Amino acid sequence: MFNEKTILVTGGTGSFGKRFIQMVLERYQPARLIVYSRDELKQFEMQQHFNHPCMRYFIGDVRDGERLDMAMRDVDYVVHAAALKQVPAAEYNPMECIKTNVGGAENVIKAALNNGVKKVIALSTDKAANPVNLYGATKLCSDKLFVAANNMAGKNPTVFSVVRYGNVVGSRGSVVPFFEQLIAKGASNLPITHAEMTRFWLTLQQGVEFVLANFARMKGGEVFVPKIPSVRITDLASAMAPELPQEIIGIRPGEKLHEVMCPADDSYHTYEFKDYYVIAPSITFTSRNNDFAINALGEKATLVEPGFEYNSLNNRHFLSIEELKTMNQQVLAE
Repeated sequence: MFNEKTILVTGGTGSFGKRFIQMVLERYQPARLIVYSRDELKQFEMQQHFNHPCMRYFIGDVRDGERLDMAMRDVDYVVHAAALKQVPAAEYNPMECIKTNVGGAENVIKAALNNGVKKVIALSTDKAANPVNLYGATKLCSDKLFVAANNMAGKNPTVFSVVRYGNVVGSRGSVVPFFEQLIAKGASNLPITHAEMTRFWLTLQQGVEFVLANFARMKGGEVFVPKIPSVRITDLASAMAPELPQEIIGIRPGEKLHEVMCPADDSYHTYEFKDYYVIAPSITFTSRNNDFAINALGEKATLVEPGFEYNSLNNRHFLSIEELKTMNQQVLAE
């Protein structure tokens, strides 16, 4: 699918972008693979590792619509991974978060439409489902923009979809590297925000695999949600440092006790496939296929029960302490 094609990744120097670039180079022969991001140092460091002839590094911010429009010339596929993601930072810097996560999404959509990009996948987060913090609210707004963009496209062939998933093991700013730093510094305990807190859990490899697979599955307008396990944060702490006591410090600003990926209010248009869910658009497309019970590969789904909610507490699959140890070791070895 990506052979001899041009792919652009916004926020391409982040954890997702690096792994995505790596996997595309290993599996395909793209014509061009473009990293679009605003940090020249991160791009320089990335160039030392990813220097394939097809690689291109463009300095630019998703807030800059004109620069994005130029960067997307002759691009076939776009992955929109750029975002301001730190929950407390967003609470204290709301306008900056909105400019990047909402205004940036609009700019990506306009640039893709202007340049006839074939397919766009925007990365979302479980925090966008029933959001209680500004980061989640901006990502929900972004999700809605990308879904509605399929109507904005009219007869333009560009299609837009969203991929939503939970915490990525070992990604920058996440709890695993935070705990690792504390343990390495000889901490006397590990801070836990709440003893009952749960989270969805997947590896970076799984996240990238899911995005790659959805480029083939997408019709345009779907929110793709993978079936992934949950973890109890107390179990994670026990897996990483069983000898250290755990100190309850209280929930941070804008933080949830449990995360949601498929809200109950969306159950009437949520479909279950074998290993993922699709939240179909609540709006009707005037020039696109509105049947999301079957994907672009011909795979069929069933509508979930009314009131169904996929959250990190009612998840049927929780990782055990031993499974967490194994997963952490695998991630550290990569």
